[in-house]
Amino acid sequence: MNIARPISGFSPDQLIDKLAQARAQFRALIKGLPADGWLGPHAEHLNPPLWEAGHIVWFQERWCLRAQPDGNVAPSLLAGADALYDSSTVPHDSRWDLPLLEPAAVDDYAEQVTAAVSARLRGVLNPELAYYAELSLVHELMHIEAWRMAFQHLAYAHPDPRAAELPISKDRLSFPESEVTLGSGPNQGFIFDNEKWRHGVTVPAFDIDASLISETNFAAFVDAGGYLRSAEWTEAGWAWREDHDATHPVYWRLADGVWQVRRFANWAPLSSHTPMLHINRFEAEACAAWMSRRLPTAEQWLRSTQDSGFDWGAGWEWMRNTFAPYPGFSADPYQDYSQPWFHSHTELRGGGPFTDPLLKRPGFRNFYLPHRRDPFAGFRTVSPA
Repeated sequence: MNIARPISGFSPDQLIDKLAQARAQFRALIKGLPADGWLGPHAEHLNPPLWEAGHIVWFQERWCLRAQPDGNVAPSLLAGADALYDSSTVPHDSRWDLPLLEPAAVDDYAEQVTAAVSARLRGVLNPELAYYAELSLVHELMHIEAWRMAFQHLAYAHPDPRAAELPISKDRLSFPESEVTLGSGPNQGFIFDNEKWRHGVTVPAFDIDASLISETNFAAFVDAGGYLRSAEWTEAGWAWREDHDATHPVYWRLADGVWQVRRFANWAPLSSHTPMLHINRFEAEACAAWMSRRLPTAEQWLRSTQDSGFDWGAGWEWMRNTFAPYPGFSADPYQDYSQPWFHSHTELRGGGPFTDPLLKRPGFRNFYLPHRRDPFAGFRTVSPA
């Protein structure tokens, strides 16, 4: 396989335990679903929770149990599973109308897959199986974060709202022209194919905010009429704003003339110590332009992580880069992870309040369509060109 072999050193028991911990997180979120929440509303950025629960189990089985050395796929433990849960072939809009397993049946399917995967991991842990086990693990962790995005969007209660109160700095860090390494090497543990492979680029001198823009700083843009003037918006951004009649961030409201933000089911005043999250690429770049600045490139952001004064990890951060392949890119066995989304999505870096530590590393490349407001995503700014 032309993939990056994991060198995390996880033993079979450690992999089994990590998979179990992820599943426990997922089950805890299931308990927070309202009685009518198993299907939920149709939306471009949502999946029916009942479909997603089965898909996570199907994915682990597909790669840890069914993948064959010759590229073929063995039958599933569940008859007709591919027609229900294969995200590469099941159209998104159809997922609410499928004859999905009921929750108890999903649990039975999950127990069978977990037992079989555990037995196989305790057998011969070859590099391919280790890779597929870690792939299944990070896949589930990303779905857990997506569920928390859905809980926020739908105003569901959440046991851990995590409104990060951080010492947000107004400082800016300056860097001279330098060489930066993009991508990852073949011996850096589990990576996705969009990180292949490591290569150097030259980054001109720049300065960058030490912290993410705060809620109150973004409010200054809103109060200055930033959503009502086209001057700071790109053409695509202004078209989005007009189409959606957006006049302020999606989870904000005015109460007695004061802005409030909704965190899951609870409303709270804005904070100068909380990063501005849940804005899209268009909103971020318009506010940056209003400040006479720009969004950072991935190269600038990576250079900045080498400075101890650079605070990151409080929110995903919109980059100026379109999500695109690196030179010499080749898809890994899960071919639909990256390549269908190149050139249409925007790159993000950093990780948010609900991102698992396994994914919260500088080299990880996240990506969303630029109009998405549901991710825990914010921004910082850099000096103009």
